[in-house]
Amino acid sequence: MDRIQLLKKLLPGFIPLFVFIAADEIWGTKTGLFVAVGAGTIEMGWVAVKEKRFDKFILFDTLLLVVLGAVSIVLDNDLFFKLKPGLIELILVAVLAVSAFSGVNVIGLMGKRFMKDVTFNKEQLAQMRRSLKTLFFIFLAHTILVFYATFYMSKEAWAFISGGLFYIIFGVYFLFEFLRQRKKKKALTTEEWVPLVDENGKVTGQAPRSRVHDGSKLLHPVVHMHVLNRNKSVLLQKRPLSKLIQPGKWDTAVGGHISAGETLEKALYKEAFEEIGLKNFEARLLQVYKWESEVEAELVYLFITHDYKTFKVHSDEVEEARFWTKNQIEKQLGKAVFTPNFEYEYQFLKEKGLLS
Repeated sequence: MDRIQLLKKLLPGFIPLFVFIAADEIWGTKTGLFVAVGAGTIEMGWVAVKEKRFDKFILFDTLLLVVLGAVSIVLDNDLFFKLKPGLIELILVAVLAVSAFSGVNVIGLMGKRFMKDVTFNKEQLAQMRRSLKTLFFIFLAHTILVFYATFYMSKEAWAFISGGLFYIIFGVYFLFEFLRQRKKKKALTTEEWVPLVDENGKVTGQAPRSRVHDGSKLLHPVVHMHVLNRNKSVLLQKRPLSKLIQPGKWDTAVGGHISAGETLEKALYKEAFEEIGLKNFEARLLQVYKWESEVEAELVYLFITHDYKTFKVHSDEVEEARFWTKNQIEKQLGKAVFTPNFEYEYQFLKEKGLLS
């Protein structure tokens, strides 16, 4: 549930209050109270018929309106009534605070009731928590302003702050979120997309490349290939310092993502040529394994080839490439010279007897 969906669930509960503010200005407190209660009742009926659910928040708002309105009329003092929007928002602020800053996501639990078929992954839950924190500070600021207007400002100013300003603030917020989402979607249209898979390699969806590197741990397939010469030395590539992941370290000769709609074989030949200029080679699949780091989760298809004569560094994707003997590699293991992924694969090559 994103910020806009969340607000759509909360805002209808305030309708009885804003109806009262308008009716009070026209017909007075008593008549305004009856009109507002009627509006709340109609709204609850509409939600019950259209959405097949009972909205407790609208009921709470309407009942609180009745209680505080009755107190104001009996005591002939509108202070109690003017406090009402602030009290409601104070409750919302408390709910948002618990949801955003503790382990109990009350809003998330509410969302699951409204959208029973929707599940949230870790990245979506993290996004929801960020949204709730933003909403918490917005509601808190407006609540403080409402209480200030109740005690120190005119009735007209209080009515504007409690009603009109509330919608203006969220109108600006909605517009900002709409433009932000639109800009984000536009950026994604020009980005490479990769398939998402389960641990058996079955495609379950797709995502832009930036999404699979943002810590969301969306599992996606990649190809790796080791290139060995006649002496069983291992060709390694040095990653440029401009790389976001493991810059400046020596790594498996070939490694890259499989694009959406691309076959395993096509991806392997594409990456081999782009990174080390290798073409017209034969490769054998050695292993398929899951590799997880701090920023991503990959399903690695590991290949090996002994065709090495055509290799050459011809792009800025690789800073350098050269063969390493087994002894040279052994001396540098565990010293942050190689990527952790390569060191894992090197041990696999040793265990299979491919380096001796």
